[in-house]
Amino acid sequence: MSTVPVYRWRLAPDGMATRRQLRAAGLRPGGQDVAAQLERPRRRRGPLVAYLYLVERAKPVRPMTARRAAALAKANAARRTCPACRRDAGYVIPAALGMCVACADAPSSSS
Repeated sequence: MSTVPVYRWRLAPDGMATRRQLRAAGLRPGGQDVAAQLERPRRRRGPLVAYLYLVERAKPVRPMTARRAAALAKANAARRTCPACRRDAGYVIPAALGMCVACADAPSSSS
């Protein structure tokens, strides 16, 4: 296995970009391997790492189809539906609560 070059933060050569930078340009890595990595040093922890991809080998983002949009809407609706009261909470249900805030705050009847 070959190692990838490591660059310090903000010193990456031109022609390379992170996933977020590619996405902002309407591109995706497209199956290519990581070309390099950035490291941002931190004082008391390990460095922050960002992987870089070659822009010239990146592919355009796939367009959103009607079926993909419908599947995404269905998944987001499931994240907003409270399992206790079965209502759309209007926000994503917090994983820590496992139910909408109204159901979590309601006094339990089993006391």
